[in-house]
Amino acid sequence: MPRKTAGSPVAAPTAYGRALAKLARRDHAEAELRRALRQKGHGEAEIEEAVTRLKSQRAVDDRRFAEMFSRSRLAHRGLGSNRVRAELRHRGVGRGVAEQGLREALRDLSEADALDAVARRYWKQRQADEPARRVQKLWAFLLRRGYPAALVGARLRALWPSWSDALDGLEPLEEDEA
Repeated sequence: MPRKTAGSPVAAPTAYGRALAKLARRDHAEAELRRALRQKGHGEAEIEEAVTRLKSQRAVDDRRFAEMFSRSRLAHRGLGSNRVRAELRHRGVGRGVAEQGLREALRDLSEADALDAVARRYWKQRQADEPARRVQKLWAFLLRRGYPAALVGARLRALWPSWSDALDGLEPLEEDEA
């Protein structure tokens, strides 16, 4: 293979080449790839051709991406289903595809077990706080992590029953009550 010299012209990367390079690092949703290629200045026709080619090669698959992303976030990042759902939507995955991917991930993983692990780690790290206040802070922390309020309340009451009265009145309003 001939070497490129300092004066030889370098071909501009194609949309397909750029997308393939991004996919070599990690999976991406179709919308993420399109957005990235648009930002690099590729035209819509070139982007469409590249994405169509990648989909035919099964390198881009939003359903698979949603499932793997959900599984990763639930098992390794300590995020709850609400937060994972929001992140998938932010990445451009359709609502139905995101829900299906999340359901598939939750079929193999227990959101309650993930919540328990995050809660225990938080509890150990915040030992300076008074326990009743710590359980209130933990409740808010878990909601921010995307765990459903009902699950958070039930698991905290089960894990620390002697401090469950500190959770009274913390339940968020249901949508029909708001």
